[in-house]
Amino acid sequence: MNFLQPFFPKASWLILLVWDSLIDVSESTTQAEVNKHLEMGRDLLSRGQFQDALSHYHAAVEGDPSNYLTYFKRATVYLALGKAKFGLMDLDKVMELKPDFTSARLQRGLVHLKQAQLDKASIDLLDVLDVDPGNEEALIAHDRISLAQRDINAAYSYRDHGDYENAVKTISKVLEICPWASDLRELRAECYVALGDTMSAISDIRSTTKLQADNTAGFYKLALLYYQLGEAEESLREVRECLKLDPEHKDCFPHYKKVKKVDKQMHDVQNAINNKDWSACVDSASKILKTEPSVPMVRFHAKEKLCHCYLHSDQTSLALENCRDALEISKEPNILCDRAEAYINSEMFDDAIHDYQEALEIDENFQRAKEGLQRAQKLQKQAERRDYYKILGVRRTATKQEIIKAYRKAAQKWHPDNFQGDEKKIAEKKFIDIAAAKEVLTDPEKREKFDQGEDPLDPESQQGQGFNPFQHHHFHHGSPFQFRFHFN
Repeated sequence: MNFLQPFFPKASWLILLVWDSLIDVSESTTQAEVNKHLEMGRDLLSRGQFQDALSHYHAAVEGDPSNYLTYFKRATVYLALGKAKFGLMDLDKVMELKPDFTSARLQRGLVHLKQAQLDKASIDLLDVLDVDPGNEEALIAHDRISLAQRDINAAYSYRDHGDYENAVKTISKVLEICPWASDLRELRAECYVALGDTMSAISDIRSTTKLQADNTAGFYKLALLYYQLGEAEESLREVRECLKLDPEHKDCFPHYKKVKKVDKQMHDVQNAINNKDWSACVDSASKILKTEPSVPMVRFHAKEKLCHCYLHSDQTSLALENCRDALEISKEPNILCDRAEAYINSEMFDDAIHDYQEALEIDENFQRAKEGLQRAQKLQKQAERRDYYKILGVRRTATKQEIIKAYRKAAQKWHPDNFQGDEKKIAEKKFIDIAAAKEVLTDPEKREKFDQGEDPLDPESQQGQGFNPFQHHHFHHGSPFQFRFHFN
């Protein structure tokens, strides 16, 4: 008889009997479901579908929290997913439920070794060897502990003495044995930074964010490293990961505010360039310099954009100044080419040639530099002959209207009717050159050839057709000798 029967009336007792029977059925159903989850978990695990297998093992553990094998199987999936922390928690539970389960103890020892928790690894592996002295996996793993400890000590010593190259080599060797050692990856990242290899440092710190749950410090380091590279967008992405874990993080939140502002300014610069809005480009790039007064690579990106946009807005001296500032931080072929173009606009062809050659030393296949070098060399030769821009006194970026205006002014000044004697001969020569300049610079096709270093009016040039100044400009001879000039 059930011990509760004396305390209940007959009707209530019948209800309890029905309830007891329902509980028995429910427990039986739960066990069946647990077995089904275990079977599905095994099947998914064998097919490498670890995440799906994990969900079934979660359900199995909830259905039967006292089954050590269920915990062990779930630990196997956690470890396959690289989630060592949760795998260890399940292995600890297995050892609590069944202390003599050698396979679990060996697995836990191997995990500790991978994490460089060498003392803990040694305890578990020695316990396995006490029970099974011939266990080859435990023997090999235990032998590696002393090797790893020796190299770890050496790595810290190298770091402390500033020998970062040997520190990196030694840590890399240890990580072959202890790939889940977050502290060692942080140490190697520190050494990479000291060696100037920021991308390798980023790779190691990123690993620590996967090895350690809620690693806000890791995400903050990633944000800083990307920012030091001038990669504001990447920095913003990493600092947001930090703030997802801790919205008021004392380091991540202030960094987020600044980098978000810089990232917007950088996007504004690029949009202005895409739209060829050079004034807006200059404005946004200048704002970056005000927002970030100290980080070199952030300032580098601002300076290179200023170099480019001043060049295209025909502010040559400012372009040269910002190109120089950018190149002092980092030698980039595109910036060298921008500066070379600014030099060409200033008719400093030797300097332009030097910059194009330097760009090709960095990247011998850089097409822009190849084409620019050829153009600069042609223009240098051309400068030794007739320069139509200089004849009219206009910039190389002058519009057609500016060219015509300059032509009329020069033609009126040097009209041969204004001169006598020997001066008339000089004026005639200048007048012919002025007319030739107008001929070339107001014809888009001829001007393009001239800008590429060819003189379309040079009879020695294959493209040159020669130039007859009397074709459009008529000189009427009288007594005394006179010219009547017809402006076109």
